[in-house]
Amino acid sequence: MIAPVYTTELSPATSRGFLTSLPELFITLGILFGYLSNYFLAGLPNRINWRIMVGIAGAPAAAIGLGVLAMPESPRWLVMKGRYGEAKKIIQKISHTMEEAESRFQEIKMAASRLDSENSSQFSGKGVWKELLLTPSPSLRRILIAAVGINFFMQASGNDAVVYYSPQVFKAAGIHNKRHLFGITVIMGLSKTFFVLVSALFLDRFGRRPLLLLGTLGMVFSLVGLGLGSKFLAENNSKPTWAIVLSIIAVCAFLSFFSIGIGPITWVYSSEIFPMKYRAQGTSVAISVNRLVSGGVAMSFLTIANKITFARVFFILAGIMTMATIFFYFLLPETKGKTLEEIEGLFEDRPSDVEN
Repeated sequence: MIAPVYTTELSPATSRGFLTSLPELFITLGILFGYLSNYFLAGLPNRINWRIMVGIAGAPAAAIGLGVLAMPESPRWLVMKGRYGEAKKIIQKISHTMEEAESRFQEIKMAASRLDSENSSQFSGKGVWKELLLTPSPSLRRILIAAVGINFFMQASGNDAVVYYSPQVFKAAGIHNKRHLFGITVIMGLSKTFFVLVSALFLDRFGRRPLLLLGTLGMVFSLVGLGLGSKFLAENNSKPTWAIVLSIIAVCAFLSFFSIGIGPITWVYSSEIFPMKYRAQGTSVAISVNRLVSGGVAMSFLTIANKITFARVFFILAGIMTMATIFFYFLLPETKGKTLEEIEGLFEDRPSDVEN
């Protein structure tokens, strides 16, 4: 939860999309390394291979622990606490020029002053939670709906289930050779990593909405293709080669479109749209929905697939992503190039006033 909020609050508007999408890039790299380790350690005895994997995972965890010690505090948090001198020094370090640093500092001070003038001196506790969840303003309600919605659809897409259970999906497609299964999962990991990187590089150039809508539409067609391939494989004992190839291509396409769109953009969008006063609490609500839906989908995916077949599950997911595309088109305005203080104003208009 902290990583996207922290990155958002330190990033300039011109590169916030790229920097805030980096967590998703490194999550994807971690998944890829997991696939690669599975492939290369598969020949070792089971009592050894999992110990090596756990041991390797300890190295980046230790690096993060040490790196946190050198991280500066969020300048927006410092301003809210009245520690202007410390905030200004940090902004100067992370800005290209002194003029940019001064401009960012004044924008943050102005936003904090506006909250003070509204008798909003407390930025935590029951008051903020009540305003956020029980008595939100119309603009705050739209922000909360947008943040919760994009996090819900990110996990309701079934991406995590496909990542977790891809070997079972391919076994159902008639691929039983362990090396072949591991090889396909490595290809999946490479596809995810490449397209997350593409998204990160172009997010601040093309904007959030175009990549998000492209990604969700691509996921719809990929899931339909995967459903058709799975249906033909389940109904034909001969396991036609074209259906196996279609299923493999559809899975890789599904993960690629996820990685260019909703995967990284969810973290960027949900952490940048909340006003300063509600950012920590609002983002925590959105990410809590994300994790709950992820757990629910992961735990129920195989059970449901065994009851109604993989093909029907994929067709249902295609329907869910169709609804997601409609939701994003009408309720998520473009935030590219906007400062965090400017973004709140985007949600003060009617929901139909969404920039294309």
